[in-house]
Amino acid sequence: MAKYTNADCRQCRREGCKLFLKGERCLTKCSFDKRPVVPGQHGTARKKISEYGLQLREKQKVRKTYGMLEKQFRLYYEKAVRSKESTGFALLKMLELRLDNVVYRLGLGMSRAEARQIVNHGHITVNGKKVNIPSYQVKVGDVIAVKENKANLEMFKNLKDIKVNTPKWLEMNNETLTGKVLALPERDDIDLNIKEHLIVEFYSR
Repeated sequence: MAKYTNADCRQCRREGCKLFLKGERCLTKCSFDKRPVVPGQHGTARKKISEYGLQLREKQKVRKTYGMLEKQFRLYYEKAVRSKESTGFALLKMLELRLDNVVYRLGLGMSRAEARQIVNHGHITVNGKKVNIPSYQVKVGDVIAVKENKANLEMFKNLKDIKVNTPKWLEMNNETLTGKVLALPERDDIDLNIKEHLIVEFYSR
């Protein structure tokens, strides 16, 4: 599978906003704060962005935020088109319900990339069964937890003393490292600055 191997901070600079790809570092030592310009020698030049350019950048911003390649992101969009809800919101809801994103939202990973790695390594269970597929779609009532034999790992022991502000559709117990999906996310629960109608317009061309 193809993988982005350059500096994550370059992606934030390219999209003109923080994508929080490196967890806590984005709040303290973020290079975007020092150089909020597009990478490259012409990054400081002012360019008029076309309507297509705005749509493309919005799509790229969301795709990079959730850490997906174009083919996978396009499949999510096609599923959203077939849903009975508005396409833009259906797309965002499916992205939020990915297991790696839920692990991140519960505070078990400092970034979505770290949460994806935690899932890939088999540290997470859903309803008592190990799930190592980051794209697994969680459902209302699902219980997400750290495997009992992994709870003593240093990365998880430190989480018991950290208070995480989880969205209202999730519930987290830091003592047992267990979370639960209370409801489906609403549009107001997605705190990212996303204009999903631009993504719909991009793929509808």
